Formats: sequence, C-alpha cells, structure tokens
Amino acid sequence: MNSTLLLNILRFISLLALQIVVFNNMTFLGFIMPLPYILFIILYPVNSNRSALIISSFALGIIMDLFSNSGGIHTTACLILAYYRPYLFKFAFGVSYEYQTIKLNESLTPERFSFIFLAVVLHHLTLFILEAFQVSFILDILIRSLLSTVFTIISCIIIIYLIKSNKR
Repeated sequence: MNSTLLLNILRFISLLALQIVVFNNMTFLGFIMPLPYILFIILYPVNSNRSALIISSFALGIIMDLFSNSGGIHTTACLILAYYRPYLFKFAFGVSYEYQTIKLNESLTPERFSFIFLAVVLHHLTLFILEAFQVSFILDILIRSLLSTVFTIISCIIIIYLIKSNKR
C-alpha cells in the first residue's frame, strides 16, 4: 500500500475521531465550537487525485452529519471547501502552486497561514449560513463564523505542530 494513501487514511480516521470525541463536546460561550476535522481537507496532498479528495470530503462530511445530527450542512461545507481548494491555493501561494511545491505541514509561513485562514473562513461561513438559513440572522452568522474561525485556526495550528515530522 502506498505510504501517502496510508497516511491519508490514518489522518482521516484520527481527525474525525478527535472531532467527534473531543471537539464536539467542547463549546465556548455556548455556541463557539472548533472544527479541526477540516484539517484533513486542508492537508490533503496538492498533487493527489482531486476526485478522491471530493469523495473523501463527502465521506468526512456525511460522517460528521451522522454524529452531529445536522442534516447535511457539514457535507455541503466540506464539499464546497474541497471544490474551491485549488482556487484558494492559487490565491494564497501564487506561482508556487503552479509547480506544486507546497507542503502545508511544515513551518507556518504567511502563505500557509493565509491558505488555512481562507479555507476555514469558507467552510465556517458555508456551515453557519446553512445552519441559520435566514438572512435576518446575518449578524449571528458573522459572529459565530469569526469566533469559531479563531478557535479552529488555533486548534489546527496546534495539531499541525503536533503531527509534523521532525526531519533532523
């Protein structure tokens, strides 16, 4: 079995289990919840098969919906993030994306941070817009998206530094 495939399967299972067991039970102020399970979509290899990413993002979202009883909003948000991921890469990295020389799980640079930030904002805005599904809650949607984005980015950066391999 390919080591990249094995790493992705392990990352999928561990991030999903961590989200379901730990982070789904952790809320701040009653409505802010970090969602680091999207780190699987963010850290998926750049030069890998895009349809495999979309299929695995669908599986990730549907499993989250089953455990959260949320009716498909996680699936939709994960699929939108997986679909727009190449555009976010191109926006954040520019020419480096053209040559596919990007590794996100190394040290945090401004380009990597901007990509993670844009990916988390896109996911959270989609998720909370679909959750509220009313224009009258726009201020609540923006506040929840902003605060959840902050906590998700902090937890994602901590997880990236915990799982990054030391190459010394």
